[in-house]
Amino acid sequence: MIIGVGIDVAEIDRFRASLERTPSMAQRLFLPAELILPSGERRGIASLAARFAAKEALAKALGAPAGLKWTDAEVWVEDSGRPRLRVEGTVARRAAALGVRSWHISLSHDAGVASAVVIAEG
Repeated sequence: MIIGVGIDVAEIDRFRASLERTPSMAQRLFLPAELILPSGERRGIASLAARFAAKEALAKALGAPAGLKWTDAEVWVEDSGRPRLRVEGTVARRAAALGVRSWHISLSHDAGVASAVVIAEG
């Protein structure tokens, strides 16, 4: 059963400007593993914008409650390339209260826009 669906878009240049204007924002939004690729390189801005959109979509799928901590949700990618969500803390508690058992996530970026869809399933 679908418990919630969220979708969000982020304009990549606007997101880049926000990170440049407030460098500490990246640490408030993302876990270290989200910022750095397995190769040790810094993740690209389009990919970060898609991850930000995913976290916004996740919040919407959970009913957009106050008090969710951005770093209590991690967007990661399987070896196959499939994006996944890992949740803990505030996000895991809200998901458990709603009966969420699994997540479906899709990320995209093109034409200057990053987007994400998150489906919470019970």
